[in-house]
Amino acid sequence: MTQSIAGWISHRWTKYAVIAFWLVLVALLGPLAGQLTDVQENEAENWLPSSAESTKVLDAASAFSSPNVIPAVVVYERDGGLAPGDMEKAAADAEEFGALEGAGEVVGPIPSEDGEAIETIVPLDLGPDGWNEAPDAVDDMTATADSTDGLDAYVTGPLGQAADSAAAFEGIDSTLLLAAAGVVTVLLLLTYRSPFLWLLPVISAGVALTGAQAVIVLLAKHANLTVDGQSAGILTVLVFGAGTDYALLLVARYREELRRHEDRHDAMALALHRAGPAIIASGATVAIGMLCLLLAQMTSTRGLGPVAAIGIVVGLMVMLTLLPALLVVLGRWVFWPRIPHFGDEDPAVHGFWSRIGTRISHRPRRVWVVTSLILLALTAGITQLNANGLTVEESFRGTPASVEGEQVLSDHFPGGAGNPVVVVTPDGTQDDVAAAVAQADGIDPASVTDPQVADGWAYFEATLDVEPDSDAAYDVVDDLRADLDDVGDGEALVGGGTAINLDIQRASAADNRVIIPAVLLVVLLILMVLLRAVTAPLILLGTVVLSFAAALGVSALIFTYVFDFAGADSAFPLFVFVFLVALGIDYNIFLMTRVREESLRFGTRRGALIGLTATGGVITSAGLVLAGTFLALGTLPLVAFAEIGFAVALGVLLDTLVVRSVLVTALNLDVGRHMWWPSALGRVEDVEDPGETTGGEALADTRA
Repeated sequence: MTQSIAGWISHRWTKYAVIAFWLVLVALLGPLAGQLTDVQENEAENWLPSSAESTKVLDAASAFSSPNVIPAVVVYERDGGLAPGDMEKAAADAEEFGALEGAGEVVGPIPSEDGEAIETIVPLDLGPDGWNEAPDAVDDMTATADSTDGLDAYVTGPLGQAADSAAAFEGIDSTLLLAAAGVVTVLLLLTYRSPFLWLLPVISAGVALTGAQAVIVLLAKHANLTVDGQSAGILTVLVFGAGTDYALLLVARYREELRRHEDRHDAMALALHRAGPAIIASGATVAIGMLCLLLAQMTSTRGLGPVAAIGIVVGLMVMLTLLPALLVVLGRWVFWPRIPHFGDEDPAVHGFWSRIGTRISHRPRRVWVVTSLILLALTAGITQLNANGLTVEESFRGTPASVEGEQVLSDHFPGGAGNPVVVVTPDGTQDDVAAAVAQADGIDPASVTDPQVADGWAYFEATLDVEPDSDAAYDVVDDLRADLDDVGDGEALVGGGTAINLDIQRASAADNRVIIPAVLLVVLLILMVLLRAVTAPLILLGTVVLSFAAALGVSALIFTYVFDFAGADSAFPLFVFVFLVALGIDYNIFLMTRVREESLRFGTRRGALIGLTATGGVITSAGLVLAGTFLALGTLPLVAFAEIGFAVALGVLLDTLVVRSVLVTALNLDVGRHMWWPSALGRVEDVEDPGETTGGEALADTRA
């Protein structure tokens, strides 16, 4: 079937139909793809699982105020103490804030006990698109407040944080698109050394991204798919990185076949027939691995699964249809100045990876044992990884205005000022619950508000006397929830910003325990089906896990001692694991399908050497491209993105340069035919090669 499809795509006439199909599709889907930013939901409550206690509080609190209300905290500070007119200035500002569209009842101005700061709380209803409206609202409030010499003013609280987060995500799609496309362009120019060939994978990746974005927009509008800035950003990187990987593999096999066939259509048909199954298997493995994220409790994590899978599937379709059609239409000249002619010798015969394979073949056991021990040593750095979440201050690279404002608040006011604990309890139990909250450790007893009652629920707030995003604050929330289980009817719920962050961390930790084993199982089963063996998949999976652990260990050390990051997001290990395992298996599949193909003809030893010689270069190029595109995440001002990008890039480089090319090849040579147990290939005695044929010589023999 693959041969007939390959022949159809590369046919002398239907190739034009394939190109026309994608051109028409992009023209139709382009406007829809441009709406991706409009369907994003970046508010924290849209990330939470529906079962989280803080989510239930948000649902109950909607009876008391609009769910679109975002409180802003305006804080003023004057070094050396407030001047006589500062309170009047703050009072006048408060009146202006109260006149803003969507403003609720303004609280304040409230002077600090030390006489150096003033606080005003302004609830704003910015509508359902509040996340995107926050920056403009903060700009207006800052312009009003910041107009007196010596009196510094900051807009912070949930609205200020939302504005800074929205600013960080502003232009994320175009920023990452330019960064990813730029990285891919440079690396393809270095790989192909052609002024023309690099354009085809880049154009194909752009078509794939447009198609994927359009499909995701449709699902977000009509199938309740959750899309946020994080998943949209990763989509761009994934499509360009993984899509270009598939392009590299196909082009490498096509160029190889051009040296064996006079007709380029025949060469492409055979290249698709031989490389297509490996590319499809790789893409399917990544897509299915990403879909394992549907098991997540976190809504944002669960939404990333389909988003990433759609990007991979569309990228796969484009690279296996549009790219080969373009290559065949343009002909051999597109490779200029290194045009592959019929009868030319394959450069890989005398290439770098041929020599590496020969060296490994002399002492394969020593090579894989030493390599494994080095990777194991690198995993020790995991002990330095703090993945318990990041505070608002720690989440940004730099110090945005909302973080400066939070620091001022913490210097002069109770720790939780402007970010209250929210408690809802069934009507009739509010007096006992309010009394229990006032007596709880870590709560300012004077801050407990009078309960409001609506729809059978009572609602009130209280202020923490510790920093709202600290471990101490999380302990207060935990203790308060436990205490309220024994008050009234035990149905009181605790929410608010601190509780939301705590529930996010707990859900992320639970997701790790479920999704990581699921991904491992899925990848193992796919490898067993693809390679028709048990031993090889188990060994390959072990190498992938070892590579992941080593990358995590080195990354933890660099985060701590080089970048000086305070920690990592609680979802960091899961995302890095899923990307590295799913994408790392790509390189396993590229290598091992070629090794199996050649082992059936020449035996397992020569097959291993031919596989490394033939695919070593393209796997290295693919790894560099994928690592480079993930490093593009570092262009964003958010620590979580920078950490994911760096760790995945490092893991991919370890995978391509060490694990796949050295460790797996050494294991192939040492384990021999037993790698393919229990298939028929595992029962075939390997033919000894007394002449110690090199990988290059073995590859040259395949032309005979």
